[in-house]
Amino acid sequence: METIKIKYFTDIEPVTPMCKGDWVDLRAAEDVTMKSGEFCLIRLGVGMILPEGFEAHLAPRSSTFAKFGIIAANSVGVIDNSFCGEEDEWRMPAIALRDTTIHKGDRICQFRIMENQPALCFETVESLKSESRGGFGSTGTR
Repeated sequence: METIKIKYFTDIEPVTPMCKGDWVDLRAAEDVTMKSGEFCLIRLGVGMILPEGFEAHLAPRSSTFAKFGIIAANSVGVIDNSFCGEEDEWRMPAIALRDTTIHKGDRICQFRIMENQPALCFETVESLKSESRGGFGSTGTR
């Protein structure tokens, strides 16, 4: 079992693993009011030291859009284990698609810890020598 050191930047409910599922919910650390089309880095109130060789993937919860009308501006956030300084508070980059208010303590996103990608080497070639699948989007809709 990996141990993650966590710093709380404000008085929020402690982060706990989920009873079911692999992702861990995070909460807004402040009240936020957004107008449709606005962007905001919503404070999550936590910073963490991730285990060596791991990174966190941050994504909206499945109900976030329905409940709050926001989407993640970068679809999925990646927090590497070097983002662990005294001022490195995690935030959710959000875009409002309707006028909304998010209250401190609302569960708005989730994260999971993933192993870092191994070191890669790239080699330029003249041909991929494989049969083409037909190009991007060629597998149809059904």
